[in-house]
Amino acid sequence: LNPVAVITTLSPQRERAHLARGSMDAMGMPDVPVGIGSCGGVAEGVDLEIYGSDYSRSSPCIFESGLDLVRRTLESVPPKSAVVLCIASLSDVAICIREHEELFRSKVKEVVLMGGVLSTELGESLIPDSAYNNNCDISSARFVYKRCQELGIPTATLSRWAAYGCPIPPKLLDEIAKTEHMVATNIRSVSKLSIDQLWNKVILHPDDPRREKLPNRCDISWFCRTFMSKGIISKEWTSSVWTLVKKLNMYDPLAVLLCVPAYRAAHFDWKSKIVNGVPHIVVGTSERDTGIINRLSLYNEYSSLFLFAFQESLHK
Repeated sequence: LNPVAVITTLSPQRERAHLARGSMDAMGMPDVPVGIGSCGGVAEGVDLEIYGSDYSRSSPCIFESGLDLVRRTLESVPPKSAVVLCIASLSDVAICIREHEELFRSKVKEVVLMGGVLSTELGESLIPDSAYNNNCDISSARFVYKRCQELGIPTATLSRWAAYGCPIPPKLLDEIAKTEHMVATNIRSVSKLSIDQLWNKVILHPDDPRREKLPNRCDISWFCRTFMSKGIISKEWTSSVWTLVKKLNMYDPLAVLLCVPAYRAAHFDWKSKIVNGVPHIVVGTSERDTGIINRLSLYNEYSSLFLFAFQESLHK
């Protein structure tokens, strides 16, 4: 991979840019620019949760306009060479296509999305489903999928089913934390915090605004199936649920691997939807069809990559 720009989205997007800048610096990638995107469909005045770190910091190297950074970046790359990886709300991608459609069409090779679509067997085109990233700004999600298919820009969607098909044990976080890399240790600490905060959301009524953009399907039963494998706990549970967690899902790292042709071919299977002569692929179409070729092989691949990345950046 050769990352050329990072855009943060979802309010508070400025704080997310500080975290992204500090993370890129800590991982030995200070030359990769970071820009501040939009609120990502979040209502004005509402800030979603963000996990802090000692390396999150403001910097004059952060672009105030993420859209301007995207434009400048696309102008600088060869035709049909850029892969746009979307692991959050699609608001900013929609804005970019609307304002710079010809530039986007001419420079983007593929759009890779962590999200989900309705059945590939329905209709003549792909339609985004209620996945969290889509749900943040569903109108933008629909626009991005629709316009990419109309413009002939290939898309690759990695669904939650793929992530469910290759979970990790929490002990992996202990292993990467042994590197003593500040990012690795922070990932371990915020994972516990995020699981507890997720639990506090799923026990709320589906109409409770404190659930933020969490889909209605994410209830207590879903939580227990997803993170505990079996069993059920009462919503009156007041202690940390972290001690009950048996598995975690690596949504975004899998989406990153999907961007790399060699890893894509080795570890993922997919369904294709041909629209206007262009293939659009979907990895993970159901609980049974996760799109993971070999769960153990993929786990070994990305766990070794995690360790290598943290160890290597400590020597830069």
